Amino acid sequence: MNTLELLNRVREGSVSPEEALLQLKAEPFVELGYAKVDHHRKVRQGSTEVIYGEGKTAEQTVGIVQNLMTNGSECVMVTRCPKATYELISETLGNVRYHDEARICTIGVPPEPSPNSRVGVLTAGTSDIPVAEEAAVTAETHGSKVERIYDVGVSGIHRLLSQAERLMECRAVVVVAGMEGALPSVVGGLVDVPVIAVPTSVGYGSAFGGITALLSMMNSCSSDVSVVNIDNGFSAGYIASMIDRRSAPL
Repeated sequence: MNTLELLNRVREGSVSPEEALLQLKAEPFVELGYAKVDHHRKVRQGSTEVIYGEGKTAEQTVGIVQNLMTNGSECVMVTRCPKATYELISETLGNVRYHDEARICTIGVPPEPSPNSRVGVLTAGTSDIPVAEEAAVTAETHGSKVERIYDVGVSGIHRLLSQAERLMECRAVVVVAGMEGALPSVVGGLVDVPVIAVPTSVGYGSAFGGITALLSMMNSCSSDVSVVNIDNGFSAGYIASMIDRRSAPL
């Protein structure tokens, strides 16, 4: 029983306030032995707990997904999901989709985006697309409409400028770049919304696996730019969707 259903039963009188209090005390997480599944994540943060797939067995991930779904979660997302885990999930549960480039498995139906919703996801180059797709799929799964604008890096800045109108319609923008990581600063100078910069590990030796792009983005002169960790498309997409949903009411 989810929290809203429990409160409705209290209002109807089929559950006493004391019984409801006891259930709420017991509900914050469920102990599975190998994981403590957080059922209050949606109450606190507005979205169901997301499962990080790497390092877990397929059976462990399936157990967590099943527990979330049977306790009221309408859509569950597994990031960095191995193909073997996806295959076991699809054998066990229905309405499962695997997003190859993003390496994300989604189970259930994502919320419908607001008509006013719009998150932009940009890449400097084609090599940055897998990280960008992690951001884009994350935002979509959490109820945002996503505009993908790929391969618009500063080495051919006219490509970016040709997309300026689409950019200016977004409520948050995720910018994914490796090499020297210059693109977020440029985008930050074009828009009046938050820009979430994602450094990637794309680049030759002195890129240091994304460290160069990370430091460049952290030193951005555009005051609307914030930065997440190297290759962390998930966090960028999650934050962008939170901004979008708060600023794009129905």
